[in-house]
Amino acid sequence: MFFVKSILGVVAVFTVLLAICGSAVSQSTLFNIPSTDVVPKKHVYLEFDFLSHFESHSDGGFQGYVPRGVVGIGKGTEIGLNVAFIDTLAPDQPVEFQPNVKHQFYHNEGKGVTVSGGGILYLPATHRTGTDTFGMLYTVVSKQVKGTHGPRLTGGAYGLLGRVSGSGTTSGAIVGYEQPLATGKVSFVADWFSGKNRFGYVTPGFAITVSKTSLLYAGYSVGNQGRKNNALFVYYGITF
Repeated sequence: MFFVKSILGVVAVFTVLLAICGSAVSQSTLFNIPSTDVVPKKHVYLEFDFLSHFESHSDGGFQGYVPRGVVGIGKGTEIGLNVAFIDTLAPDQPVEFQPNVKHQFYHNEGKGVTVSGGGILYLPATHRTGTDTFGMLYTVVSKQVKGTHGPRLTGGAYGLLGRVSGSGTTSGAIVGYEQPLATGKVSFVADWFSGKNRFGYVTPGFAITVSKTSLLYAGYSVGNQGRKNNALFVYYGITF
């Protein structure tokens, strides 16, 4: 019953989202890792993330809800805000604000190479006892292989600043892979944050081009550590 309710919730959310329309395209992330793309000037990117470990809360199940908004401010820069909430057995989970910025330092379409970097602040806004405010800085480089179905590879590194001692590793690698499939509208996507911390996941899945302005991603995240540290990951993003 719990599994059915969760699936129905996902379907309801994306039925509403698919009714939205827009006028430009962007991809701010793969699944978890930041992409080298930035939102164009005067455009807005909206996204809704849903994560779920399909067990009852008493058996370790959880759901995560993360709406995101990103605005392109020009000269290869975007600014955004994520709002994250996790629903678990434990009550009074904090709502976390995640203001962020990304800048594209280099883009050579002919060579298929792009370099970007940015930062994210993780700021608990409610139930702050036992939580900490900290930041992430990262840099990523991507290489687009030429060809109709040429893949794009992304690599980089991240570091965490101000993390409470004992919260896991404070730096690591970023890896991503995107492979267009024969249909042209579906791609295999996988990404990975190394490290044993809240970011340490590998997520393989698929990206579906819903329209010229929107994408639907569905994958499965598996943690680098911990039993039952895995979840369905679905998100819908649209640029207008």
